Amino acid sequence: MTHFFDRIFTRYPVKTRRALELLPGVISWTLIFFPIWGSLFFPLALAYFILFFDVYWFYKSFSLAITAFIASRRIRRAEAQDWVKEVKTLKEFKKITHVIVIPNYKESIEKLRQSIASIANQTITTKKLFVVLGMEEREQDVQQKANTLIQEFGYKFGGMIATFHTDMPGEVKGKSSNQAFAAKKAYIVWVEKGVINEDFATISSVDADSIFDRQYFAYLTHKFLSNKNKYNTFWQSANVNYNNFWKVPAPIRVLSFFGSLWRTGLLVQKDRLVANSTYSLSLRLLRQIDFWDTDVIPEDYRIFFKAFYILKGNAYVEPIFLKTSMDAPLSSTYLKTLKNKYDQERRWSWGVSDDPVFIKWWLTVPGVPFVQKTMMLFYVLLDHFLWPVNWFIITVAANIMPFINPAFSRTTLGYNLPRLAGIILTFCLFATLIMIIIDYRQRPKDTRVSTAKQFLFPLEFVLLPIVGFFLSTLPAIISHTQLMFGKRLEYKVTEKL
Repeated sequence: MTHFFDRIFTRYPVKTRRALELLPGVISWTLIFFPIWGSLFFPLALAYFILFFDVYWFYKSFSLAITAFIASRRIRRAEAQDWVKEVKTLKEFKKITHVIVIPNYKESIEKLRQSIASIANQTITTKKLFVVLGMEEREQDVQQKANTLIQEFGYKFGGMIATFHTDMPGEVKGKSSNQAFAAKKAYIVWVEKGVINEDFATISSVDADSIFDRQYFAYLTHKFLSNKNKYNTFWQSANVNYNNFWKVPAPIRVLSFFGSLWRTGLLVQKDRLVANSTYSLSLRLLRQIDFWDTDVIPEDYRIFFKAFYILKGNAYVEPIFLKTSMDAPLSSTYLKTLKNKYDQERRWSWGVSDDPVFIKWWLTVPGVPFVQKTMMLFYVLLDHFLWPVNWFIITVAANIMPFINPAFSRTTLGYNLPRLAGIILTFCLFATLIMIIIDYRQRPKDTRVSTAKQFLFPLEFVLLPIVGFFLSTLPAIISHTQLMFGKRLEYKVTEKL
């Protein structure tokens, strides 16, 4: 069957690509308008669909609360463990090295300094760490910034270099092309010249605002050396937005709250855990799959699925039960901060542009276990396709039917539909309460924040319907629609203060 689809894609490359690019938007827009046209033609089916979706949201809410609780407990246990002591008992500990690539563009030197300092303060000997500053040549005074950081931190590491990525024809400006360039340069400097043993090295893709737990690379060393599939594995920690949690406006804080818990809970969901934002993998694996692609914006899901299909399903993501703290978008003014968050969500939701590629690989790459590849694709498509849809079904769908089809609203099901939907969604508040408690226990305490502000934080959740639409649903709708029309997204760096 894969040979059949391979022939189709080979014979009609443009038509098949455009058909798959239309798919996410068509499905999303169909479901968004379903409460309108479904009220007229299929009211009974629509009513059951809304109730089913609300039950699904109830399940999703409590599933997030439960997985975040389990993961947070495991994080606390891991934080209390002495990972340096653990790794020193492993016989190949002396061979291990870690390459850390920090792609950046127009980041402040202070922001980069904070991230590098968290690497320099690791409990493992920092001579095992090799840092690459992935700079963009088009940035003004970039060499001076790189030289300043290397002079300040270079002596602490096994090695520290800066690369200056030049825009090339056919490349897309952004993190993926930058760090591909940086990693290839680092490979030449350190691996080909014998400084690093590729078989005992990891490489980490690190956002410029990432603040690592002090034990991250000791923990990673232990996981790498004790993993029989080390050369086929990615490692992922809980990427949480705690760096500036209390500095950002309330709308950003509410979204950061849910995003942090979501990424924490993913650590215990092996079937859904995919590399995201800041992650590590075997250096040998990265070289084997020819590094990151240079013609895409979202690089994390792409690099994992690329490895998954090249290795015929033998690619894995192993959790690192530690927190890697990152910034939520913050700019010089309130409105600029909201715009900054909107641009970030546009970039994240543009991950839907990878779906046609994932579907194509699912159809055409032979030798990959069917159930495994299908479940992985299903979860990715479910998240991406429903991203623009969730808000509409949850907030307005049940209340639209009485206006469009008054006759159906006089039936027993039609009359009770808004009430039943309201009851189901009200129970989701209990899951939110559990999440608030988990977040409070997991988030580092900030003594500079008043007790009253922390106590009143749950009241900010009343903003969620408005914030959810303008800063999550709307950018996702635009991304889906833009992909439908075959247009591409220009990369915009998230400003960090």
